[in-house]
Amino acid sequence: MKNQKKLSTKEELFCLYFSSSRDPRGSAAKAGYTLFPERSAEKLLASSAILKRLDELQQQRRASLAEVTEGYRKLAFGSIADAISLITAEQLPTKQELEKLDLSMISDIKCPKSGGLEIKFFDRLKALDKLCEISSAVQNESSSDFLSALEKSARALHSDGENGE
Repeated sequence: MKNQKKLSTKEELFCLYFSSSRDPRGSAAKAGYTLFPERSAEKLLASSAILKRLDELQQQRRASLAEVTEGYRKLAFGSIADAISLITAEQLPTKQELEKLDLSMISDIKCPKSGGLEIKFFDRLKALDKLCEISSAVQNESSSDFLSALEKSARALHSDGENGE
């Protein structure tokens, strides 16, 4: 049984904005918390329901990023052996044989009137460029999370120092 309350529309919007930007104040303002958005963000981030939803969104993002990355890796480094066997075959394979072939590297197939097959492959260099972009984005996001954690720690130490004096 789940006792977890359903998030309001504004809370869900906050989670969506925050999961992509990691900017508490800006996310709260965009979600509709216009009066004291910074305080609203603090309260929202203290909620276990909000934290759970943010964790779910982060996991979804990682899963889709992993799928996209795997697709680009396949395009950049995958084998073209099945495509070559298709080109060099004496006759076209049956539907069952085609289902077994890995033709993910192919972007276009034409059957010209003169016979044979014309096969166009995806550009491996473009796939490598996209992999580099994804890698850079992931590294920047990790750095940003680390810097945010340091900033929060510094604020906490600063406020503790003021309270302790």
